[in-house]
Amino acid sequence: MENCTDINSVLQNGILHFQLIIYIPVLSFGFVLNTVAFWVFCCKLKSWTETRVYMLNLMVTDCFLLFALPFMIYFTNNKHPKDELCFAVQMIYFTNRPMSIYIIMLIAIDRYIAIIFPLKAKTLRSPWKSASVCGCLWIIQMIYSYYQQKFQSKEKYCIQRLSTEPKYLTLVSISFGFFIPLTIIIFCSVKVIKCLKKKMASSFHETKLIQKALHIVSVNLCVFTICFSPIYITLLLRFIAEVAKACSPLSKIRISIQIFSCLANINCCLDAFCYYFAAKEFQEFSSLLPTFILKRSKVNQSQELQQPTEEVML
Repeated sequence: MENCTDINSVLQNGILHFQLIIYIPVLSFGFVLNTVAFWVFCCKLKSWTETRVYMLNLMVTDCFLLFALPFMIYFTNNKHPKDELCFAVQMIYFTNRPMSIYIIMLIAIDRYIAIIFPLKAKTLRSPWKSASVCGCLWIIQMIYSYYQQKFQSKEKYCIQRLSTEPKYLTLVSISFGFFIPLTIIIFCSVKVIKCLKKKMASSFHETKLIQKALHIVSVNLCVFTICFSPIYITLLLRFIAEVAKACSPLSKIRISIQIFSCLANINCCLDAFCYYFAAKEFQEFSSLLPTFILKRSKVNQSQELQQPTEEVML
C-alpha cells in the first residue's frame, strides 16, 4: 500500500507544466487585481460597512494564498523535507483556503439578512460585528491548521501525501471546510434570489437594480461551486478509497487533486472580480432597502391588526 500513489516522472512533468500554465497568469493577475481591489476598498470607499470588512478579509486570504502558491508548486514536484519553511507555507495555505470559503459564506449570510430580514438587519448587522466574527474565525482556523500540521502530519516530504492510511480528521476538514459552507451559501443565495424576484419594482430603475443584484448573486454562487466542488469531492473520494484500502484508484485520485487544486486556486483572481462588482451593485441596491423595509412594515402592521380579531375568534 505504500507505493500505490506513486506517479511516473513523465506524468509528473506533465502536471508541472499544467500547473505553470495555470499559475503564472493566476499569480500575475491575482496580485494586480487584489492590489487594485485593496486600494479601492481602503482609499475610495468613504465609510466602513459590513461588505467592506468582509472584502478586506477576503483579499487578505487571497493574497496569502497567492504568496504560498510558488512554494506549493515546488513542494508538490520536489521531495522537500519537512522543515520550518514547509511548516510555515503549509500553515499559510491550509489556513487561508478555508478562510476564503468561510468569508464567502459570511458574505452570503450578510446579504441574506439584509434582504430577507430588512427590519432586523440594523440590529443584526454592523461593521464591528462583522470584524468580530472574522477575527474569531481566523483564530479558530489558525489553531486548527497548527494542530493539523504539527501533530497529524506524519509524512516524510512536504505537502506530498504518500501514506495511504485514512486520516479521519480530513473528513472533518472536508465537511466543515466546504460542504457545510456550500449548503449555507446555496440556501442563502436561493432565498435571496426568490425574495428579489418577488419584489414589485415601481420603476424601471428599481427593476434594473434588482436584475443586477440577481445576476451578481447567481454568478458568485456558480463561481464558488465550480471552483471548489471538484477538489473537495476528490478529497472525499481519496478518503473513501483509503478507508476501503483500494490501491488502484489512488494514483488517479492524486493526479486529480493536483489538477483540481489549480481550479480552486484560480478563485484568488475571480474573487477580486466577483466581489468588487458585488459590493458595487449591492451599494446601489441598498438604496432600495428603505422601500422594502416600508413594504415589510406595512405587512407586519396589517398582521398585527388581524391578530386581535383572530384571538377573539379563538
